[in-house]
Amino acid sequence: MTEINFYTAVANPLSATARLVAKAYAQGRRVRVITPDAACTQLLNNMLWEQPVESFLPHVTLSSPHAAATPVIVDHSITHEGSNDVLINLCAEPPAFFARFERMFEIVGQNEVLAAAGRDRWKFYKARGYPMTHTVMNK
Repeated sequence: MTEINFYTAVANPLSATARLVAKAYAQGRRVRVITPDAACTQLLNNMLWEQPVESFLPHVTLSSPHAAATPVIVDHSITHEGSNDVLINLCAEPPAFFARFERMFEIVGQNEVLAAAGRDRWKFYKARGYPMTHTVMNK
């Protein structure tokens, strides 16, 4: 069963995601990041090219011909056919394919609309019995 970790009150969800991707990659994990739209996909793509400064995080979008061989996939597509190791969700809704992953991270920003959507996702997963943890990032 998918283990779900919530990070709430995150000041900068994209920076937090980039750090989480770097940590998972350093542990040899394969990561899928689902973003809410093409603009967010592009912003995170640019960030992963630049951070961390001292290393490189190999990543592509789902449509890349190299997707199967690349350890990090960043995309806004609501489908996923690749590896099922770590999923990071930046969307307001639970991804339809989340249960195929070993671990999922829910990154919830500080804005009240994002926080409300995060609470709804928490309730959704809890009602289905998924093991979850919660970390408040502004403390």
